[in-house]
Amino acid sequence: MKKFLSFILTATLMMGFVGCGQSADTEPVTDGGSGTGTDNTQTSETAELPKIDGKFIVGLDDEFPPMGFRDENNEIVGFDIDLAKAAAEKLGCEVEFQPIDWDTKELELENGNIDCIWNGLTMTEERQENMEFTKPYLKNKQIIIVKNSSEIQSKDDLNGKKIGVQAGSSALDAVEGDDIYSSLGEVSTYDTNILAFTDLDIQRLDAVVADEIVARYYLANNKNDFRVVENGDFGDEVYGVAAKKGNTEFIEKLQAALDAMSKDGTAADISTKWFGEDIYQH
Repeated sequence: MKKFLSFILTATLMMGFVGCGQSADTEPVTDGGSGTGTDNTQTSETAELPKIDGKFIVGLDDEFPPMGFRDENNEIVGFDIDLAKAAAEKLGCEVEFQPIDWDTKELELENGNIDCIWNGLTMTEERQENMEFTKPYLKNKQIIIVKNSSEIQSKDDLNGKKIGVQAGSSALDAVEGDDIYSSLGEVSTYDTNILAFTDLDIQRLDAVVADEIVARYYLANNKNDFRVVENGDFGDEVYGVAAKKGNTEFIEKLQAALDAMSKDGTAADISTKWFGEDIYQH
């Protein structure tokens, strides 16, 4: 009987130890940090984010400051570049930036040469029908830029004038879809906005229509005698990141990373770096 009772006691103690071990396994595990509840929560949120194996390739116009452009060292930098790098870090993968002809961006995506277009891409109705998009992350509008000496003071003054826009851009779509389009003198398209600004400077054009974010950044960082026409524009719009139609899994993972960046302040920090304030659409 004593042996039997001793066996029962030993078994009970062993079960107690096993129970304690199982309970410990269900507790959050720290990585040697401060041990605060906040640190544990952040670790948990990071661990819950989906992952991407290998890398994803971003297609962009590398002459589109401040979204994506080459610096004095010929390195591709910009607001969208920093966002993409931060998203890749969240997703546990690498990111590669591939300059493309902006006029053939949809074809590059369709052929699988790039995984997404992340470069101040306006979410037009037509594009949303043909591509998968994240939620909007930045507001924008199409504005009119002229030389300081120009007599143009409003959109109505563009009647009979020569206008320059980037080929394949939402600026071109906005101009062609506006009531004033039929009264314009001529609309010329350019591979980049910078080439359009060059022709404006030498007066081959009367005005350029371009993204406000891009145009105002260009005017603030280049010596020129340009000004923005404040009376009238070609409409408001929003930017999003696009993937090939049907590639919802990639977009969902990317959106999860963007949401995390909005929540933890990463997106706000990047916006402040490039624009001096947080203009990210949280």
